[in-house]
This record gives sequence, structure tokens and C-alpha cells, in this order.
Amino acid sequence: MAIDISRSVHVTPKSKFVRHTKVPTVIFETSSELAKYVAGVVADLIRKKNNAGDPAILGLPTGSTPLGVYRELIRLHNDEQLDFSNVVTFNLDEYWPMEPDSIHSYHKFMQENFFDHVNVKPENIHIPRGDIPAEGVDLFCEEYERAIEQYGGLDLQLLGIGRSGHIGFNEPGSARNSLTRLVNLDPVTRRDAASGFFGEDNVPHHAITMGVGSILSARKIIIMALGEHKAQVVKKAAELEVTDDVSASFLQTHTNSVFVVDSAAAAELTAVRTPWIVGNIEWTPILEKKAVIWLSREVGKPLLKLEEEDFLHNHLHQMLHKYGSVAQIRESVFDSLLEGICTKPAGVEPQRVIVFSPHPDDDVISMGGTLITLADQGHEVYIAYMTSGNIAVFDHDALRHIDFVCEFHQLFHADDRTVLEHLQNLKTSIENKKAGDLDTEEMLGIKGLIRKTEATAGADVAGVPEERLRFLDLPFYRTGQVSKKPIGEEDIAIVADLLREVNPHQIYVAGDLSDPHGTHRVCAEAVINAVNVVVEEGVAPEFWMYRGAWEEYEPHEIERAVPLSPEVVLRKREAIFKHESQKDSAFYPGGDKREFWVRAEDRTRNTARIYNDLGLPEYFAIEAFKHYHGEL
Repeated sequence: MAIDISRSVHVTPKSKFVRHTKVPTVIFETSSELAKYVAGVVADLIRKKNNAGDPAILGLPTGSTPLGVYRELIRLHNDEQLDFSNVVTFNLDEYWPMEPDSIHSYHKFMQENFFDHVNVKPENIHIPRGDIPAEGVDLFCEEYERAIEQYGGLDLQLLGIGRSGHIGFNEPGSARNSLTRLVNLDPVTRRDAASGFFGEDNVPHHAITMGVGSILSARKIIIMALGEHKAQVVKKAAELEVTDDVSASFLQTHTNSVFVVDSAAAAELTAVRTPWIVGNIEWTPILEKKAVIWLSREVGKPLLKLEEEDFLHNHLHQMLHKYGSVAQIRESVFDSLLEGICTKPAGVEPQRVIVFSPHPDDDVISMGGTLITLADQGHEVYIAYMTSGNIAVFDHDALRHIDFVCEFHQLFHADDRTVLEHLQNLKTSIENKKAGDLDTEEMLGIKGLIRKTEATAGADVAGVPEERLRFLDLPFYRTGQVSKKPIGEEDIAIVADLLREVNPHQIYVAGDLSDPHGTHRVCAEAVINAVNVVVEEGVAPEFWMYRGAWEEYEPHEIERAVPLSPEVVLRKREAIFKHESQKDSAFYPGGDKREFWVRAEDRTRNTARIYNDLGLPEYFAIEAFKHYHGEL
């Protein structure tokens, strides 16, 4: 059931309305633009209701997706006096069982990220309670529904979307008319929440959630999605059939709903991935490259063997009409890919290079082969580890290192009882730690030291000496939790100082849109802002971006392909192995259970395989890079 897009969403210069979806869908260039738009819709509703003397009834979500919206609403409250005193809120869900003051509770999340910063009256805040006894849950859920009805229903419901397609905690199988209730959490949902609970075993198995029917009763719905890891489920919800396997697909039946997504989450939509299939398009060089590579892979032919019939039978007749010559099209794309293959990524003359690594292992996992190549070719390579990575160390790894230090002291300093007692107290604190509790500052320091020594060992294998390593420990990361602070001036200043110190000819930065925790994105923002500061001082490095462990650039996006020999791949593997605390089960595997070294090798070999299939020179493995063009 389609809605009137003109009254539902205003398409801005930095957004694009996508046709051929069953839920009206708008793509924003960046997550920040999306957040500003959604916050603007909320603010307009609040002002309209305030002027009429009526309450604005909002349905609110939790998680990383709405954080930007809440930050913008807080800014509007502080800078533009947006008044929340007449706003009534109903949150979608809460884990069960869960104490309200737990660091994992959505009560605490909403207070820390929103309610503590605006003037919503406490009595107007409604959040499902996770501390209700089992025998009282059903009654509580009925009362929650009645409370929404007493306010006349929700004016606006904001939603995120889980990888299983859930809205709220309406997991696969939820009925369209379902109401607020206790639910079992899907394994995918629990796995995605594992990082916030410091391990999947600590994630609750149940939650209280508003139902699909509760959500669809809202007068207007905005559903948001950010990042490439949401792209597949966005396509299912917005384009495919309505099914209770994907509860978000029920929004297709709502008369006033809209999907707002960033460019990464939109990647699998037909009008984005293969726009030539859905109608006339305005051809650009990058779109032409994308289409020809797609055609080559679709028909299973190398680029230079594509024929006119292949274009005509696969929706690419417009391109033929534009150029008239198949030879010109295929050779242009082939030549651009061939020119991007680079065996000397920093050239022949010695250069100064900084590789920025968001976590202490991203350098060797994501571009370890290129790092080795740069060092072997005589360039002055520096590695900047931007965060400590301390929250990604398991307690048992910390215990193992403490045990080693204990044995070391007993072997060489047995009479130093003070140190031994302190170490024993550290062991006891870990052993008595409850599941999901935060580490002490001292324990975070120990875990950070573990990551630092591993990074030093990995860099040594790659050929980068310890004196060229910089451990920046950016402030935004120092929360001791998975959720981080926004990028700040201090973070940018630290990176800018390093750029001034080294004055590099080249820098490499992780430009990963699918990092599930956002650290890669925040680190990239820090570097971009720092470069903008120092460029006016004459520090203007060549700026290359690489991908993290989750995804690789699509072939049409690759602007530099660095071939790796079997020997370099083995050295890269050895460098990854030095990160012992991330083996054999990394803290944040997401849905991919492969170890990082396996993921890294599979990815680089697959890129080489794609190049070979396209008719390009055959290599053992390839690492891919994209020149920074001013956007993430």
C-alpha cells in the first residue's frame, strides 16, 4: 500500500527518493544527514503539537542507529530551545530479565543518550520493564498497550531494523496483529548484541517488545537503516513480499511509512545495485564501469569477450546507444582496471607513509600484504594504532598474562611480596567479576597492554620497527564500553599532531561502512578532519582508503589493486597470528565465524579471482584500495 511521498518525506539536496520499492525509500549520502532529517521531522511534529497545546506521542527505539537522531534532538533543545515538556514517549522494547540500572538496560541507554539531556517529564516516559516477575509480565504488557491507547495512539514511531528483519524485538514468525508481549530472541539478534554484553553467553534470551500490530497503529512510521551489514535485509523489507519471516516487511501495508537509509544500507536495492534494470538512467563513468563489470560476471565472460548481444539481452541497450561501439565500452573498462594494478604502491623513490589502524590488528588483517610490500620496498612506514582495543580482550586472556607475570616474579623476584599480592588481587577481581560487568581502569590498562604488545609483534613481522609505531589511544574510545563518545576536538588534534610530525607522502585509512561498532567510521572522521586542518599548513598526503575485516570494495570501486605473492600472504598470516587475544574466537565475529586470518585470505584471493575472471592478469591474491574523494 503506497503512501503519498509528498506529504511523508521531504527530499533534500543530499538525499534521493528511490523508486521501485514497496515502501517509499529515501537514501541519504551520510548517516549524519539522515539523522538531521529524522530529527527535523520529530522537531516539526513537537513544535506543531506544542503550538496546538497537544502532547506529541513518540515511539522510540534504542541501539546504535538512532544515536545520531538523539544527538541532533539534544542539539535542537540546547541551541534552538526545542521544548520537550509536552512530549510523551513509549519505547519499543527491553531485555528480560533486566534491572533498570544495569549498564545493558534500555532504561539506562535512553537516560544516558537522550532523556538526561532534554526536558521530557519523567512521568511522560514509558519503557517496558525488564524487572517484572514472570507471573506479572502478561498484565504489564496489557497495561502498556492501554497506556498507548489512553494517549490516542502514537503520532510517530521511529524504528531501526535488525539483521533478521525484526522491528522492536518482533523476531521472524511474529504475526502482523501481535501486541506487546514477552518474546524469545532469535540467535542472530543475540549474536549481534554480543559485543554490548561482552560475549554472547551474557545476552538475555528474552525481551518484552511492542508488537507488530502496536507499531503499525502509529499514524506515521520512519524506519532507519545504516551500514552495509543492513543492506540485504533492507532489500527484503522494502522490495520483496510481505512475510512474517521479516517483520519489517509489514510496513508495506502501512499508509504512512518511509524507509530512510544511508548509501551503504541501500547498496542491495535494485535501483542502486542495478539501476539499468528498472528504467532510464543518466550514465556516468563510474556507473558505466559498474554496469560492464556486472555484465561480464552475469554472462560469465571476460571483459574483452563481451559482445553486442550480451548488452542487448541484459538491459544495457541504452549504453550501446550512447557509445555505439561495444569495443570502446569494454576496452575502456578493461584499461581502467588494468591501470589500477599497482606492484609499487608508494612508487620507486622512498616515501613516508602512515597506515592508520582503528584497532590494533586492522593494519595486518586488512592491508597486511600492502604493509609488507611498502616496508620491503624501502619506504619509511609508520603505523598509527588509533584505539587501545582493550575491550576486545577476554578475561581468560588477561588471566593468562597475569599468571605469566606472577610466575616471572616468583622466578626472579620471589621476595617482592607486594607485587605478588597485587597480582593475586587482580586475578581475584577477574574471577569474582559478574558476567557483563565493566572492567576496572586497571584491568583496561592490562588489556590495552596485551593489545599493544601483540600489535608491536605483528608490525615487526611486517617489517615495521617499534620506533615507527604510534599508539594514539584516542579519547573517544575510552569509555570501557562498546558504545563510544562522538569524535571530539582532542581526537582530531592528536591525529593532526602526528601528521605534522611525520609529514607523510601517503596515508592509508580504514573506510569501512559496515563496521558494526562504528569505531572504523569514527577513526576515519578523525583523520579526515585532521587532514583538513594540516593541509593549510602544507601537509597534504595522498589519501587511500582500505576496508576492514567485514567487506571488500566492489570491483568497480577499486582504484588501486596491490597484488600479493604466496610468500607475502604467508607473512601476512604470521603477522595476524601475533594477535593471540583475537584468536581463536575474536570478541566481535558478528555472523561470520571464520577467524580473521581466514577471512583476510579468502577476501584477497576472491578479489584476485574476480580480476582473473574479468580477463585481467592472474595473481595469487589482491588487496584493494580506493582514493579518498571527500566522502565516506
